[in-house]
Amino acid sequence: MSQEGKKKYMNPSKLKKVVLMAATAIMALPGIASASSHREAPAISEDPAADNTDVYAWVAPGAHDKLYIVANWIPLEEPAGGPNFHRFSDDVLYAIHIARGPNSLEDAVAYYIKFDSTRIANVDAADLAAAPGGGKEFFQQLSGVQQTYKVVKVQNGRQTVIAENIPVAPINYGPRSQGFLNPTAQNYDNAFAGGFVRNMSSGEGRVFAGPRDDGFYVDLGGVFDLANLRPKGTAQDGVAGYNTHTIALEIPTTKLTENGQAPGNMASATNTIGVWSASYRQKFRVLLNRSRQPSVGFGGWTQVSRLGLPLVNEALIGLQDKDKYNSTEPKDDVANFGAYFLNPVIVRDAEAVGIYNALGVPQATVNMLKSNRTDILNIISLNGPTRTINTVGDVLRVDLGQDSGFPNGRSIPGGAQPNQEQADVTDVLLTVILSGGALPISDGVDYNDKPFLTEFPFLALPWQGYGEGHGKPTP
Repeated sequence: MSQEGKKKYMNPSKLKKVVLMAATAIMALPGIASASSHREAPAISEDPAADNTDVYAWVAPGAHDKLYIVANWIPLEEPAGGPNFHRFSDDVLYAIHIARGPNSLEDAVAYYIKFDSTRIANVDAADLAAAPGGGKEFFQQLSGVQQTYKVVKVQNGRQTVIAENIPVAPINYGPRSQGFLNPTAQNYDNAFAGGFVRNMSSGEGRVFAGPRDDGFYVDLGGVFDLANLRPKGTAQDGVAGYNTHTIALEIPTTKLTENGQAPGNMASATNTIGVWSASYRQKFRVLLNRSRQPSVGFGGWTQVSRLGLPLVNEALIGLQDKDKYNSTEPKDDVANFGAYFLNPVIVRDAEAVGIYNALGVPQATVNMLKSNRTDILNIISLNGPTRTINTVGDVLRVDLGQDSGFPNGRSIPGGAQPNQEQADVTDVLLTVILSGGALPISDGVDYNDKPFLTEFPFLALPWQGYGEGHGKPTP
């Protein structure tokens, strides 16, 4: 990223690494689904509004004229979690970074998204008087707050505002709130939510920001009970029924190629990009004893979360270095964390809790899996006879000139079923890291709890707070 961009928008340093390598090993595995990082590091688990959970990126099949990027933040949002429902933070700078070509993981293009909430306490007296409680409401949806955002593109040291004052899609509170707030759109359906997809200026594409169904699926309970994996039929999708907050971009590929031309239909290292998302907070925050502005931030922006390929920080990096991983950049992954890729901690932990004994894996094989894992490090994303990538880091690689297929991108549409993605990354990583690809290992969950959409922004509608939360009827 340019020095100019850093000055105004941040001081970047974050990412996640080696899944990239484990990812390519997947190509030999049959069709799978998908997953990523939720609450993966100690510090970011205390800051959900800045916590990256997933990144998807792929080109429109056939035409290759559009790149789709869907980036998620805020893990495990309870749909009924009021009165202060989850939302993007006005104090966080959200970013999507794109590197280009075989030799660099520096930004070729970056998109920075900044949110702003207009609060009822700051509007004029007439508006205040019209509010049901004069600006002191119990219900968030009656508070008169509207969150909007702008998108700033940084390329070649130049900053350009390509979208501004775009409204964030609202929470799916329930039927009474929807009818009260949107009398002409009584249902929170695809037609209503689609109204928050907006064009960016100068032919830069389209954008969406707002809550959606969390498309991640995995047996969280089984995995985090010391990998107490359950078979399909008894495994539980620990993310079922939860929402997330999504920023989705639809970008013409001519805006991303080095020469500004269409990428064509051939494999090309030059037209291969690396995508990762990140979150930044200002370095200093002061807590204030006042209601209108409880805190204020100042100083430069510093990276607090990042995500490229799924599950790298979550599955490969040791607990004591997960926060460091979130504050560093992909270009430094091998130097900073190479030992974790060569000597996966999860293998030693799996041995300690008896997983290999239960599977009947010989001790000699286990010893081989614990160290010198060049099979992980050598699986460099998208290398091939017509394309050589020389840089390794936790970025999601996409060849703009080829139809995407994981690990060449990570596509939401195109799964075996409408509720499946292309690759079940959880199963892929368990198989590659724990068995070197020799023994298929699964968490037992292989589909999402809602069908994905076939059009932008692709993730399903958010679950409704009133009727679709995790509460249970009382007798």
